Amino acid sequence: MMNGITVIFKESGFTSHDVVARMRGICGQKKIGHTGTLDPMATGVLPVCLGSATKLCDMLADREKEYVAELLLGTETDTQDTTGKILAVHPVEVSGQQVREAFLSFTGEYSQIPPMYSALKVNGKKLYELARAGKEVERKPRPVFIRETEILECSLPVVRFRVVCSKGTYIRTLCSDIGGKLGCGGTMQKLERTRVGEFGLENARTLGELQRLKEEGRLGEALAPVDSVFRRCPSLHVLSECCRLVDNGNVFLPEHTGEKARYAPGEWVRVYRPDESFAGIYSFEPDGGRYKPVKMFLEKE
Repeated sequence: MMNGITVIFKESGFTSHDVVARMRGICGQKKIGHTGTLDPMATGVLPVCLGSATKLCDMLADREKEYVAELLLGTETDTQDTTGKILAVHPVEVSGQQVREAFLSFTGEYSQIPPMYSALKVNGKKLYELARAGKEVERKPRPVFIRETEILECSLPVVRFRVVCSKGTYIRTLCSDIGGKLGCGGTMQKLERTRVGEFGLENARTLGELQRLKEEGRLGEALAPVDSVFRRCPSLHVLSECCRLVDNGNVFLPEHTGEKARYAPGEWVRVYRPDESFAGIYSFEPDGGRYKPVKMFLEKE
């Protein structure tokens, strides 16, 4: 079984589930998961986890994300993007300065109402299923955080921009909200995710490229090891006679490492066996003077 993270450049027309299905065929294994849904029309970075790395899916989905998008002012649709039904068309009588001010007003935390065309569930039903049935239900606003926005090009009625935001942020809803702020409405006409956490476009490969690597016997070149996600954490090695402790996901003591280093309470450390194989993430508990498992990555063939 292959264990690690590969960064897919998701092409337009594919769902995130389509990507996972294709990767299962390329890799010849079932244990594969993605780290955050991208709409079919969207392109860009989609980290995919294989084998033991699937335990990272939720963790990576929580990471900050960066997008480059295009906002079409003057048009409102039921999906908040140009794939949907046009609900209204308005004249765009705003200046570039007004557009910049509107973007700035959304920097920081704001309450965003999730779109009806989304995979969120209300009373056990996915919102997009209700929307397709012609139903609209009340959605509670959710706090999201926009750390940074930058207008890359303003050729009204189209505004191309970059945004860095928290998990759970809907960029098409941001486009709709900015259009609403300007009084002319707006919808998203293009979206590319350029970064998820530390994984960017420079690391991304298309499914076609991965298929070619597989045929050449070089698929491993596209995999980042599981421990690379925790590269900023200090590392520890357990003694050979103590490997059974980490192999069973047990706590261990500082003397089981042969090292004198002690870390701050709760600080995460990468734990390795003497052969440099990665076992998992532990945190130091000063009260008990021991290392406690946080998340284990016991790789199996």
